[in-house]
Amino acid sequence: MKHVQRGFTLIELVMVIVILGVLAAVALPKFVDLKSDAQQASMQGVAGAAASASAINYGGCSISTAASAPAKCKVVNTCDSIKQAMSGGAWPTGYAAAATAGGELAAAAASNGVTKNCTLTLTGYAPATAVTFDIIGAGN
Repeated sequence: MKHVQRGFTLIELVMVIVILGVLAAVALPKFVDLKSDAQQASMQGVAGAAASASAINYGGCSISTAASAPAKCKVVNTCDSIKQAMSGGAWPTGYAAAATAGGELAAAAASNGVTKNCTLTLTGYAPATAVTFDIIGAGN
């Protein structure tokens, strides 16, 4: 009577473990660094909202009835002042804005319609994250 052997050999089992190890080593780094990608996406979303709020605020300040409807026009002459035109009137927790090279807008009527570049930063998280956006001076 012939005895038939069943199961896997040791070499087959070792090769499967090696292949799984290589796959894990290649795939793992793609899932580990999701936090910084999420922070960057969050920063881009807040910067986009600030740029959009600036454009909407400038439009509200540009209409002829802005003086009779002050809720439609907020003074925007610094990168940080755009938060007044945003919903809630404040940056989300941990966010701060400052002018990039080129300085702030002048707090005068001459800055109405002038576009400046601002940098939005997220503090308290590593690595440091920053994105840029444009504001339009208004209501001066």
